[in-house]
Amino acid sequence: MGLNDSWNRLSSWHGTNCCQWSGIACHNTTGAVLAVDLPNSSGRQPLGGEIRPSLAKLKSLKHLDLSGNNFTGKIPHFLSSLENLQYLNLSYAGFSGAIPPNLGNLSSLQFLDVSYWGLTVDNLEWVSGLLSLKYLAMNSVHLSKLGGEWIEPLNKLPLLSELHLEYCGLSGFSYSLPSLNFTSLKVLNLQGSLFKAKLPTWLANISSLVSVDIGNSMLTGRIPLGFGELPNLQSLKLNYNLKLSASCFQLFARSWKKIQILDLSINGLHGRLPTLLGNMTSLIHFDLHFNYIEGGIPSSIGKLSNLQYIDLYLNNLTGSLPDSIGQLRNLVELRLNSNLLQGSIPSSIGNLQRLTTLTLASNKLNGTLPDSIGLLSELSSLDVSLNKLTGVISEAHFRRLGKLEKIDLSENSFILNVSSNWVPPFQVIFLQMGSCHLGPSFPSWLRSQKQVQVLDFSGAGISGSIPKWFWDMTSILAFLNVSFNSLEGHIPNPFNVTSYANVDLSSNQFKGPIPLPNVFLLDLSNNQFSGQITGLQTLHLSNNQLSGKIPSSLQNLSKLETLDFGNNMLTGNLPRWIGEDFPRLRILSLRSNKFSGELLLALSNLSSLQILDLAENQLNGSIPANLSNLKAMTQQQNVNHYLLYGTLSEHHNYQENIYVTINGLELRYTRTLSLLTSIDMSGNNLSGELPEAITKLVGLEVLNLSRNHISGQIPKSISELRQLLSLDLSGNRLSGPIPQSISSLTFLGNLNVSNNNLSGIIPSTNQMSTFNASSFAGNPGLCGDPLTVKCLNDSNNGGDNYPDGGGKADQADNGNGFIDKWFYMSIGVGFAAGLLLPYLVFAMKRSWGGVYFAFVDGTAYRLSSEKMKAATRRRNRGAR
Repeated sequence: MGLNDSWNRLSSWHGTNCCQWSGIACHNTTGAVLAVDLPNSSGRQPLGGEIRPSLAKLKSLKHLDLSGNNFTGKIPHFLSSLENLQYLNLSYAGFSGAIPPNLGNLSSLQFLDVSYWGLTVDNLEWVSGLLSLKYLAMNSVHLSKLGGEWIEPLNKLPLLSELHLEYCGLSGFSYSLPSLNFTSLKVLNLQGSLFKAKLPTWLANISSLVSVDIGNSMLTGRIPLGFGELPNLQSLKLNYNLKLSASCFQLFARSWKKIQILDLSINGLHGRLPTLLGNMTSLIHFDLHFNYIEGGIPSSIGKLSNLQYIDLYLNNLTGSLPDSIGQLRNLVELRLNSNLLQGSIPSSIGNLQRLTTLTLASNKLNGTLPDSIGLLSELSSLDVSLNKLTGVISEAHFRRLGKLEKIDLSENSFILNVSSNWVPPFQVIFLQMGSCHLGPSFPSWLRSQKQVQVLDFSGAGISGSIPKWFWDMTSILAFLNVSFNSLEGHIPNPFNVTSYANVDLSSNQFKGPIPLPNVFLLDLSNNQFSGQITGLQTLHLSNNQLSGKIPSSLQNLSKLETLDFGNNMLTGNLPRWIGEDFPRLRILSLRSNKFSGELLLALSNLSSLQILDLAENQLNGSIPANLSNLKAMTQQQNVNHYLLYGTLSEHHNYQENIYVTINGLELRYTRTLSLLTSIDMSGNNLSGELPEAITKLVGLEVLNLSRNHISGQIPKSISELRQLLSLDLSGNRLSGPIPQSISSLTFLGNLNVSNNNLSGIIPSTNQMSTFNASSFAGNPGLCGDPLTVKCLNDSNNGGDNYPDGGGKADQADNGNGFIDKWFYMSIGVGFAAGLLLPYLVFAMKRSWGGVYFAFVDGTAYRLSSEKMKAATRRRNRGAR
């Protein structure tokens, strides 16, 4: 057969008696080969190679199973000559391309599975020739081109019992069939389709159906009520169809004679659950979570004696839990969280001896927690958090809960009353008792718990010191919250928790040095810690909802190199100490807040500052001329230093990063961050003239002062900013000419001076010839290319030039179109290329130099050919 067998699965394949070979079965009398059974279902190395035409010589073959292997090429056409074949399984065997239509010649075939994402079908008519077919699976095969025409050929298979077309991209139905021939169909699985359509009514008329799964298929419209009258239906899954709706009262008033599994979760079900729900006595699995169901849980639910799983999470259920719920003695999971349930938890819940999960969180339940819960010996998860429950929790509540792994009693008003020497019968992983009264002393019973990963004792009325034994059990903690207690004493520094842990020690009375564990989140606020933070160098608090003023306590962080408060709601003036206490500050980002007042003169003291981002605030006044003293921007950054922080190996240290907005694109800089110099004060209320002194920042690469009220002229010395990659002065009140010297900025890749009061001829040499009209629009006094307005004295020797009102069709390409989001995604740079690419890029087009920095941090994609052509046109035009 031409097989590759790296695991010697076919080691028995030698000699002439093939009937003794592994995977081969023969007729007892004639010796004819009846079966080739070579599936790879046990995780072994798959068979590979090719299937040779010699296989077609096995004319008596009835069973062929090559599933789960790794063959190459297309499904062999010669398989259609195996006319006695009854079972063919080629699923996930590595074949690709179109499924050969001549498989339709296998008229004896009863089982066909060709599931695999590499296979396609453009026309399904060949299937109608498989008149003996009982089982058809084409999961993940591309059927998107069939539209609704997939149904008619299948409707011609009178013996078809199971149809599996999961995740095939089906995109339509036929709503009228000449006749309904699915008389034998029992299992229909169309999960993961792309229907975007309503279900046809004929589907609910197939009386033979036992199991239907059309979940996650973009269904719309209403659930056909006929499903509830199908005499043999045992399982119906229509979950995750957000636009599929039904009235619960109408839907569940049907007979549902044999229904065992009903999953209508994440749909648009609405209305009340009817009393007739109790007639669905065969029901085992009932999932209606994430719908719009309202009203109470009918007491008739107690009649569902076979029910094992019920999930009504995230609905609008009201009323109290019926006492009859204790009659569901086979119940394993009960999930009623995130509703509006009121009243007390019935003590009959202790009758549910098989219950493993009880979730009643986020309701309005009141009263006490019945101690009958302590009888649930199989319970592994108990969550009654976020309710209005009160009363005493005693040892009796836990007496038989030896399998408990999760306890969440938080956000209630419980009082835990256990003896000082109590040893719980459980070993929990999640222990959340926030707002429960556990004090006054630290709970000594916690010492017996060896597997706790999530611990919440916040607001628990605990005082005194945390015992030393507790710090020996924290190494596996991923979440620790003991906030809002009266805990005191010192915290071990450092103490051991997982590196991804969230730790909240806030609002206590801890003293001593500030602990700095290696964690993801740490809250130490409202304590009595003393001393300084042990060398904090980078602080990112962007994209939160911080309000008020920047706390003055931050000025003690004298080693800070990055301060990022971007995208918050901070107010007030910029504190003066920002410019006085951070000699090492490289990055200052306060963009998108509500800061007001004038720019600080003290900013000029930040001699290490390379990125200054104050955009999108309410700052006013003029731009201080002494910004020219920003020493790090007065020289070109030629050496790339990876900004890594921490004391671990390179792969575990924190690598600095910041988002910088250039030409409307938000770019994340990491590896090349140390090479970038940028000032962005766009979107404020700055006024006055653009100080000529700012042109002393000869290392500056990005300057954005757009959308302010800056007046005066563009300084002629702008040409001193020779490293400038992006210049945006748009949306101001600038007047006068664009300096001819700006043409010497050969790195400039983005220029926008639109919507000002500029006048005169637009410089047209070098880089200036690459920008399109949008860079200069909104300046009525400007003329010359690329605008359509010609100048009266259109010469290359300078002089006064005025618009003449005429023009020509603007055929310019978008000058920055190539340097857009596609371009930033277009090149991934390896180590060697990282050394060579800057030189090559700069040699081709100097204005692309800055964009290189974003490439090193990006993911590799192909270059857009159309964008390349546009860039070539611009270069050719500039050469003319």
